[in-house]
Amino acid sequence: MAYEAVLLFAVAFFAAWLFFFASGARDATSGWLRHALQLFIAVVLAAYFLWCWLRGGQTLAMKAWNIRLVEVTPPKAFLRLVLAAFLVPTAVSFIWALFDRERQFLHDRLAGTRLIDA
Repeated sequence: MAYEAVLLFAVAFFAAWLFFFASGARDATSGWLRHALQLFIAVVLAAYFLWCWLRGGQTLAMKAWNIRLVEVTPPKAFLRLVLAAFLVPTAVSFIWALFDRERQFLHDRLAGTRLIDA
C-alpha cells in the first residue's frame, strides 16, 4: 500500500497540474475552485483504479508485487472502490484480513472480488 500511495501521489500531482493548466487558475486554495480541484483529483484517482482493475486486474503497484484482482466486473469494481475508500483509512479492512481464513480484505469480501498471486 505504501508503494501504491507513492504512485497515487504522482497521479494526483498530474491531475492537479492538468486542472491548473486547463482552468488557468494560479491559486486554488480557497473558495469553490478548491472544492472543484479536490473533486477532480478524486474522480481521476477513481478512474485510475477502475480502469486498471477492469483492464487487467492490476494497478501499477499490484503489477510490481504480482497481485491480481479477480472475479471483477464493473459493478463489483465500483463497489470495491467505494468500500475501500471508507474501510482502508479506518484500518477495518486490515484488521479483517488478519483474521480472514484466506487473508482477504473486508472490501474484497463484501464486493465479491479476490486478490491472488499473479
